[in-house]
Amino acid sequence: MRDGLLGLMTTTSLILFTACASGASDASEPTLNEIFAAVEKYRDVNVAIADGYDRDLLDTCETPLHMGITGNLGTMGIHFLRRDLLEIDDQDSRLDVAGAHTDFLQPAGLVYEPQADGSLELVAVENLVSADAWERAGNRDAPTFQGIPYEHWPDDPAMSIQAQYDRHIWLRDNPSGVFAQYNPNVSCEHHDYNMPMMVRPDTIPPSGH
Repeated sequence: MRDGLLGLMTTTSLILFTACASGASDASEPTLNEIFAAVEKYRDVNVAIADGYDRDLLDTCETPLHMGITGNLGTMGIHFLRRDLLEIDDQDSRLDVAGAHTDFLQPAGLVYEPQADGSLELVAVENLVSADAWERAGNRDAPTFQGIPYEHWPDDPAMSIQAQYDRHIWLRDNPSGVFAQYNPNVSCEHHDYNMPMMVRPDTIPPSGH
């Protein structure tokens, strides 16, 4: 769906590594440890729900296949959202983001990995920003965290997605980097609902017809 996206993500990973190595950061932003401490309570998903996080209506345990990426980059997980921070209503998913919230001490999204016993384990936090809202607020450059630009996703009419920015921060150890989109150490194996596109073509059993 997005030609060359896998190569773009590889290039982005190199940029992220370089930026991290250079130590570029904004002193006014929280540190990773401060963010981890702030969201520690959300390891209990019931606390997250009580604080206003709702399970994304899409209810997908997202993998790269959802974005048309065939590379084995890992998994994202199940999203719980603060709709007020994303400025979306009860009938919207996170793909409909209309706000420009960037505070990771109170992230707009929490990402969980489904467990074999039906529980959920917090693995990442996320902020999503509407490109239109960000630009209307007078910003010309992409939002950043610790000097690293958010990922930019352009308009995609085929998926009914308007241009947006997003940034993940992984609590689960991630060999691809703490700011990567996906994590090879996260699995959707125990998710009890999957969209058809989550199944790789070579794993779909014959129809028998």
